[in-house]
Amino acid sequence: MPKLNITIPHSLTQAEAASRIRRLLNDMKVEHSEQITDLKEEWDNHTGKFACSVMGFRVSGMLAIEPSKVIITGSLPLAAMLFKGKLKSMIKGHAAELLA
Repeated sequence: MPKLNITIPHSLTQAEAASRIRRLLNDMKVEHSEQITDLKEEWDNHTGKFACSVMGFRVSGMLAIEPSKVIITGSLPLAAMLFKGKLKSMIKGHAAELLA
């Protein structure tokens, strides 16, 4: 399964970055409701796990909020490789806005 790896630097406290980034998945689901469905997320302090369907493809991964960066990793089905760049750009852009 292809991997999705995104790193977004930030200059916030780890707690503030965590507070902001926790909104990422829900915000994206609201903005792209026709493409993102069945979102499930689970948080444990500064680490989160998520799973959802994006454009009909099952996507899952983790978010780690570190003191100076947020790391988002995920697994994509092979059939979703055509959309990997668009998905990565969409996630990175929205996360960068939240962390600004």
